[in-house]
Amino acid sequence: MLSRVVAVGFAALALGASIGEAGAQVYPSKAVRLISPYPPGGGTDATARIITQALGEQMGQQIIVDTRPGASGRIGTEIASKAAPDGYTLVLGNVAPLAILPAAIAKLPYDPIRGFQPISLIATSDYVLTVHPSLPARSVKDLLALARAKPGALTYASSGNLGAPHLAGELINLLAKVKLLHVPYKGNGPAAIAVMTGESTMMFGSGPSVVPHMKTGKMRALATTGTKRSMPDLPAMIEFLPGYDVTQWYGILAPAGVPRDIVERLQREIARAIANPKVAQQFVNLGTQPVSNTPEEFAALIKAETDKWGKVIRSANITAD
Repeated sequence: MLSRVVAVGFAALALGASIGEAGAQVYPSKAVRLISPYPPGGGTDATARIITQALGEQMGQQIIVDTRPGASGRIGTEIASKAAPDGYTLVLGNVAPLAILPAAIAKLPYDPIRGFQPISLIATSDYVLTVHPSLPARSVKDLLALARAKPGALTYASSGNLGAPHLAGELINLLAKVKLLHVPYKGNGPAAIAVMTGESTMMFGSGPSVVPHMKTGKMRALATTGTKRSMPDLPAMIEFLPGYDVTQWYGILAPAGVPRDIVERLQREIARAIANPKVAQQFVNLGTQPVSNTPEEFAALIKAETDKWGKVIRSANITAD
């Protein structure tokens, strides 16, 4: 009789353990927060909303966009780094807070390498070099000749200090040995207005921020910034400047220490969303290219981009505001 009781007790314990393990494996069991570290209305915000809607539908749980802008993505990224590593707080990362700021700021309030677990890229995009229509330059070759003839006279607007559009101009200065003068503004919108009014000569803008103005003739496009042509009838900067490559990328990360099974689940779901033609088309409509990869590949990209932009920042002697 005792042996039967013991056996039943062990069976109950085993069943309880099994139920507990099954319960622990249910993810997500509540809403997940995706921190977007840039203001509403920009490319980062739009990207966040596309992927959260897709993931929410697939995973049967709400994915909430939590907008925390400021300091070139630094504020929202810091908040994410200090969140519990339970998979319920994620961050939409890009090149500025993860690869540019670490080279320019000695003591960031987060560690871009050790503080996060990369999960997957979700999209990449080139910038478009646009100029005020009155500028007597119809090509990048013309622009570089003008810059060499008038050092420091040509200005380029950007969405802020130490963002990718800022570094895009510094990379031209480095490779072409010219002097374009950087003028930071508080966002893509004000930068675009500065170019359209002639307050600044040019800018490196995301597709959504400049294409409408290109169509109305308020800006003239000269090139895209990636390693190959990404827009009809526009050359890539690399055709004029060997080694030139400025690509914006967006990816999802979690705080370091998040369980591996959650990382793998999220990576699979992101890959599934990116492979969905309807979701992919939403990214294309935004002017980006949908892409997914593994956590290891994403981590390697962050490391390579950190090394690359570190060299540009040191060469240009750029410091944070």
